[in-house]
Amino acid sequence: MQRPAPDDPSIAQLQAALQASEQISSAIVETAVNAIITIDASGIIETANTATVRLFGYQRAEIIGQNISLLMPQPYRDRHDGYIRNYLSSGVKRVIGIGREVVGQRKDGTVFPIDLSVGEAVLPSGRRIFTGIIRDITDRKALEDKILHISEEEQARIGQDIHDDLCQQLAAIGCLAKVAQKKLTRAGSAEAQNLAEIVDLISKANTRARETSRGLMPVVIDSGGLMKALEELAQSTARAFEIVCDFRYDNPVHVADNKLSVQLFRIAQEAVSNAVKHSQAGRVDIHLARQSGNIVLTIRDNGVGIPDSPAKGTGMGLLTMSHRAQMLGGTLKIEPRTGGGTQVICSVPAPAKNL
Repeated sequence: MQRPAPDDPSIAQLQAALQASEQISSAIVETAVNAIITIDASGIIETANTATVRLFGYQRAEIIGQNISLLMPQPYRDRHDGYIRNYLSSGVKRVIGIGREVVGQRKDGTVFPIDLSVGEAVLPSGRRIFTGIIRDITDRKALEDKILHISEEEQARIGQDIHDDLCQQLAAIGCLAKVAQKKLTRAGSAEAQNLAEIVDLISKANTRARETSRGLMPVVIDSGGLMKALEELAQSTARAFEIVCDFRYDNPVHVADNKLSVQLFRIAQEAVSNAVKHSQAGRVDIHLARQSGNIVLTIRDNGVGIPDSPAKGTGMGLLTMSHRAQMLGGTLKIEPRTGGGTQVICSVPAPAKNL
């Protein structure tokens, strides 16, 4: 069969179509709102679109040929090449094909939250490249933080109202009932025993209301802070659900940042609630530690473990825990325990004054 000559019209048409296709693809990438970067298997940046320049503040010439870790803050900068090596050797994907929230760093040193999606492609030559699509989520995170802050304020207000109003009223009713019960006892009335039971129920209701108010109110630094709050959470959980719930620490972990304390307490509160209500745990252990510059909160239980289909109502709690950890610049892992049960591990950077 005779091959077409190089100047054959069909060859020219194919070349023109290919060139047009490349121009369209290039235009799409170049005009995309999100930053699009390609790197090779060594992590070296090969291409970057205009949105990348706009987002990170570098000119193309400053980043092409540089390692992608240039756009990351520490400690991720030093770890990134290791991530690529581990993936290439093990095939275990941590980011590739999965969108996740991470942080980036601009040329001026500003660290900001980003949504990162990474895709992988193997070229006809066998060379492997990775494409990252990066979206600045600073505004979204600010809105999420504001919503969470409003929620915290509302919980604190409700907790304060319960403490200052409902608890006081229950205490007053309990006192009046106790006085009446004593009078009936002195009078030899058979109703004294019934009233004694009412007094006991009112006392228990008052205790539960106070525990509820403490759970809703933020951690107060001058009354013991996070450690005291976690200890009270363990005690109230043990009383309310009649299970074993312990709080322990290897060394005292004093957290002067009240915002950090509140968020860690909320994570512990949600994890303990899930362990008791959904995992049917008979024992829950809360552990607080400082490790390698991080504050690490661990909640372990001996329940039925993580179900394949989470119970209705648990999804939002898990998402909220994850968001609280991310808001603090930390990580949250929820994993099954060997021998049964679940453990939740939240690790967040400790403020400099707490190191």
